[in-house]
Amino acid sequence: MTLKPLFDRVVVKMTEAEETTKSGIILTGSAKEKPQLAEVIAVGDGSARDGKTTCMKVNVGDKVLLSKYAGTEVKVDGVEYIIVNMGDILAVAE
Repeated sequence: MTLKPLFDRVVVKMTEAEETTKSGIILTGSAKEKPQLAEVIAVGDGSARDGKTTCMKVNVGDKVLLSKYAGTEVKVDGVEYIIVNMGDILAVAE
């Protein structure tokens, strides 16, 4: 099954959190911060909603930085995704 987001929504898949720090310290599961970097999997068409048209600024495959607790988590075919509004995407990582 594939997901096709509606309006100004974007489907992303979170990247894995770092297991070690830059100095080589191995982190336990509880010590890791929630990752905020994700890959764009699907993008809505940005059509008008509530009288406002949203311009979609991301494309499939982009790496993006999200607000810390943004979106709705969903699981499809055993894979976890997050559906976020375009406004919850803070930046594109290049």
